[in-house]
Amino acid sequence: MNAANPTASGDLAREEIPLSKRGPASTRIVVGFGFWLFLLSDIVIFATLFAAYAVLSGQTAGGPAGIELFDRSHVLIETSCLLASSFTCGLCLLASERRNRAATYLWAAVTFLLGASFIALELTEFVRLTNAGDGPTRSAFLSAFFSLVGTHGLHVTLGLGWLLVMMAQVATLGFLPMVKRRLYCFALFWHALDIVWIGVFTIVYLGAR
Repeated sequence: MNAANPTASGDLAREEIPLSKRGPASTRIVVGFGFWLFLLSDIVIFATLFAAYAVLSGQTAGGPAGIELFDRSHVLIETSCLLASSFTCGLCLLASERRNRAATYLWAAVTFLLGASFIALELTEFVRLTNAGDGPTRSAFLSAFFSLVGTHGLHVTLGLGWLLVMMAQVATLGFLPMVKRRLYCFALFWHALDIVWIGVFTIVYLGAR
């Protein structure tokens, strides 16, 4: 009976082994689970920073409030760069699925340039505020602002480094399943940063008073 149906025999033997004694899950499942845990931990960090900003946004210590400090047209350009980079990141992922190296490199380069432009604009804003005496030590409000926006900017900077590493892997390893999984994880990370920034743009800049 076992010789006639080895698959059924193997399934039966596996069912008899307790879950605690079975072998590890596949790499795809382990990597996916671990990465979602990483994203969730990042969401917790940003949720904490948003909560701190909500509590401290009115604590200006007699200094200027957000409505007096923020240049919304400048921030709108920042936002446009980051949202556009999310679209080009999706195109890069689609090109990798088609195993099209030229298109993958092209859209990765556009994504990198848009992300770098976002960081440059954010640094310009930080320098302007600091030079005017409105740095993170000026008030609790500004401390919360610099912490929230700066943490997001740090994540975008790390994402740009990650993108460069991924393009190096595509160049040396090609479109192996391992490389495609990593590209997919990068895309999830990048899109998550866009979602967080929409929250920053809405709560911090549009909600400034």
